Amino acid sequence: MQIWVDADACPRVIKDILFRVAEKRRIPLILVANQALRVPPSKYIRCIQVGAGFDVADGRIVAELRPGDLVVTADIPLAAAVLDKGGHALDPRGALMTTDTIGERLMMRNVLDELRGCGIETGGPPPLSPSDRQAFANRLDAFLTRHTPLPPISPP
Repeated sequence: MQIWVDADACPRVIKDILFRVAEKRRIPLILVANQALRVPPSKYIRCIQVGAGFDVADGRIVAELRPGDLVVTADIPLAAAVLDKGGHALDPRGALMTTDTIGERLMMRNVLDELRGCGIETGGPPPLSPSDRQAFANRLDAFLTRHTPLPPISPP
C-alpha cells in the first residue's frame, strides 16, 4: 500500500503529519503537484511534479494508483475516481470518503458549482482548526492500523 497526496492544495500541517507517518510506519508516500515541493529526506517520501493544467496531478494519481492505496485529497471528483479504481480517499479534515458517501458529496459539489456559476458567493471551507488536524491524524492512524502491519521494531 502507498499513500498518495494531491499536494498542491494540501495544507502544510497535513503534509507534516503524513511525513511523520511515512517514516514511522515505513509506508511509501508520494506527493503529486504542479510545482516543486520541499520534503524531508527519506527513502519513504517522494514527489512527482507534473505539468501545469487542470487536473493534471489528479490524472497522474489515478493512472498510477493501485487498488488498496490511500489518497489524501479534498477534491471530490478525484476521490470518486480513486474509489472507482479500488482505492481509499481521506480528506484533510479526517473524513474518509466511501462509495456510500461519495455520491452525496459529488451532488453537493455540483450544486455549489452551479451557484457560483450564477454569481452567488458560496464561500470556501473554514481554515483548518486544531481539531481538524487531530481528526485527520486519528482517522489516518485508524485506517493504517486496519490496513497495514506495523513495521518491526529495530533493535537499539
